[in-house]
Amino acid sequence: MPTADEVREYALVAFVKPARRSGKRTVAFTSLEIHKGMGLKDRMPLVCSSIDAAKFLALAMVTLANREGPLQSSTVRWVFEL
Repeated sequence: MPTADEVREYALVAFVKPARRSGKRTVAFTSLEIHKGMGLKDRMPLVCSSIDAAKFLALAMVTLANREGPLQSSTVRWVFEL
């Protein structure tokens, strides 16, 4: 069973680091992209709460620019400033 820290690390490696390397100023991704990318099943609350946590902002050294969607759903979309 994946942990919140594993979800945060996945988002960092899969989305944030590549965006930084390519010189982007923002990065956006959805809970569904993380869920599918990690091969999870019925773990959307874990994904959303992991990325919503202040711990992700500190780990990834990003600032939340926008969050769209309900509290815990496959349609949640985050935009972070790098």
